[in-house]
Amino acid sequence: MVETAIVLVLLLACLVALVLVLLARREAAVTRQQATQDVAAIKQEARAMLSDAQRREERIAERERELAAERREVRTLHEAAQRRAEQAQEDRRAAAEQLGSADTAVAARLAAISGLSADEARAEQVRIATQAAERDAEASVRRIEARARRTAEERARGIVASAVQRVAGPTSSQSVVTVVRLPGEEMKGRIIGKEGRNIRTFEALTGVNVIVDDTADSVTLSSFDAERREVAAVALEALIADGRIHPQRIEIAYAEAVAGAKDRAVAAGHEAAERAGVYGLHPELVEVLGRLRLRTSYGQNVLAHLVESAHVAAALAAEIGADEAVARRAAFLHDVGKALTAETGGTHAAVGADLARRVGENDVVVNAIAAHHDEVPMESVEAVIVQAADACSAARPGARRDELDQYIERMDTLEALVAAHEGVRRAVAMSAGREVRVVVEPSQVPDTDMPGLARTIARHIEKDLSYPGEITVTVIRELRASATAG
Repeated sequence: MVETAIVLVLLLACLVALVLVLLARREAAVTRQQATQDVAAIKQEARAMLSDAQRREERIAERERELAAERREVRTLHEAAQRRAEQAQEDRRAAAEQLGSADTAVAARLAAISGLSADEARAEQVRIATQAAERDAEASVRRIEARARRTAEERARGIVASAVQRVAGPTSSQSVVTVVRLPGEEMKGRIIGKEGRNIRTFEALTGVNVIVDDTADSVTLSSFDAERREVAAVALEALIADGRIHPQRIEIAYAEAVAGAKDRAVAAGHEAAERAGVYGLHPELVEVLGRLRLRTSYGQNVLAHLVESAHVAAALAAEIGADEAVARRAAFLHDVGKALTAETGGTHAAVGADLARRVGENDVVVNAIAAHHDEVPMESVEAVIVQAADACSAARPGARRDELDQYIERMDTLEALVAAHEGVRRAVAMSAGREVRVVVEPSQVPDTDMPGLARTIARHIEKDLSYPGEITVTVIRELRASATAG
């Protein structure tokens, strides 16, 4: 039994071993088949890559052959170009030699015909060519000048119109009245005073006519003299603010108003310079400019005219490409001499230029001031602009009124005529020239002579002055005495 079992086990082991051998052989066969397929695929891919490499190598070889052919062609063309260049250079050299020979022959022939040497003939040719060029240039200049004349006036008119349009403003004509506002209706009575004492004192001191009418909360100061009106207005406003109105207080307020004239001038000068856009002015210039606020030229306020001229000059300078700042400054200062002509001899242009030079203004500005009435030659385009701006501001409609200037001249003449009489201390034209108040020296004119003096003055006015209507002559004699109690 045991032996049988062993035999069976051995047989079973042999069978297992046989099965394993068979399985191993089958797997090896499969592996060999797969390896064979892989090798075949690799060989096929290698053959494809080799074929592709061969094709690329053939294309590279073909391209190299083409490049070699192109290089040979370029070399051939280059050699041909060099040969043509050498031939052209040789032809030019030969042509130059032939031309030189021809020139020599022509020069010799010309010299033989004209009797001139080669240098002389050359000089004659240069002269002829120069004359022809000069004729052509002169013709061109004439054409340009004619075209400029045709267009200059139109362009200039356009530039001026553009400049004036940008700075167009209201008229700056000066009035002959000043309105002072009152805090209440009862202030009118206090201004008049008891039996008119206050108003008579005020009018005698200031030289203005105080008009108290039915106009609510205001009185009117009337005088052809702007400085008198300003002083009177400042004094009256101070009295109204203080509330105490009597003859002594009126005298104090008047004295303070007169003393403050310089401060008012400086303030007006600074304000005008700021409106004109001009900065860095010397203090003396500012004060003198401020004094022009009370001066008129043909009814046009001079300081307002300077501000307007500065704006016009700046606009003109900007239009034509000149120095805008210099033109603005020179135009603002061009009439500054009008404030000094009563103190210094000479025209206002010359006086103003001297003042500007003394305070350190640059030469262009000084020349523009001096030349704006053609008294000296203009040295810059800015000087021409200043003259044009002055004319634009003065000539525009409504800027000036000849009637007002004539009226002021008539008032001055009337006052000067009356003041020429012996014993007259002061003469003031009032009520638009319909009344003259004459203040006499008490020591020279007694009370008994006052009616006769009034008649003499009236006859003198009738004889030497032309005027509309009637003029009332009022003679005032006032004797004051004062003492101080210690």
